[in-house]
Amino acid sequence: MVEIVFGPARAVIAPQGAALRSFEVGGVPYVETYDDEPPMGSGAVLVPWPNRTAGGRWTLDGEPQQLEITEPARGNAIHGLVRRAAWSVTAQTGSSVTLEVPVSGPGWPVELRTALTYALDGVGLTVTHEVRNAGTARTPFGVGTHPYPRAGTSETDESSLSLAATTVLPLDPETSIPSGPAVPVEGDTDFRVARLLEGVRLDTPFGGCEPVDGLVRHVLRGPGGGVELWADPDFKWVQVYTPDDYPGRGRAVAVEPMTCPPDALNSGADLLWLEPGGTWSGRWGLRPLG
Repeated sequence: MVEIVFGPARAVIAPQGAALRSFEVGGVPYVETYDDEPPMGSGAVLVPWPNRTAGGRWTLDGEPQQLEITEPARGNAIHGLVRRAAWSVTAQTGSSVTLEVPVSGPGWPVELRTALTYALDGVGLTVTHEVRNAGTARTPFGVGTHPYPRAGTSETDESSLSLAATTVLPLDPETSIPSGPAVPVEGDTDFRVARLLEGVRLDTPFGGCEPVDGLVRHVLRGPGGGVELWADPDFKWVQVYTPDDYPGRGRAVAVEPMTCPPDALNSGADLLWLEPGGTWSGRWGLRPLG
């Protein structure tokens, strides 16, 4: 494990998957924590695609590609290629750490390299992603991450969630693959004004995330504190998942910033592209709220 500290703030990162295992300030947790294997994708880094690819199949320059089926129950490839990889620490200070790993595997013909920097300061935690095309062909990709934020010491069901999202993407209930285009949020899918999470059941991709003062902002608040999950404008999507059985916690909420929606390798929606030798970077972070 790698620990970074800045004043009362502390974060722990696992080199296996470069996953965020904990983030706390003054002993107050702002993400769900775990001890051994990350449960339910907790803290995972999702590169070169977030969420799901239908049947693990996609096409690059007219050539069919077949990814490993990593969600057998639904027949999909899920959450990219690096979340179980051993990342190398390439730089470290007391308050920051950078890890890097190559991105390659069956069904991914263009090698990428991705780096991740976790940095603490007096405001909170900033996470900076970098993706570089180490191959010889232009390639699409997407980036996501899978934190479970928590409103300090608040229970999930006494916390309220607001999202920057203006659209919601309908999913096939059997495959969790999009069944149609995104539609405007309304009623039970509208979190533009904070809503209490008690009774809310979601495993849902939201889109059209609109920046405020240059950043996309999602907020979780409760009687025991609050946290803002902010992201650069490239993170136009967010998946929200509300399991009942997070180990040691019960009800929890994942708020997953993504640059593209589920099955983007087939739909093309909001994919990022890199020429050979090209580099992309983007940030998200967590800011405790009073």
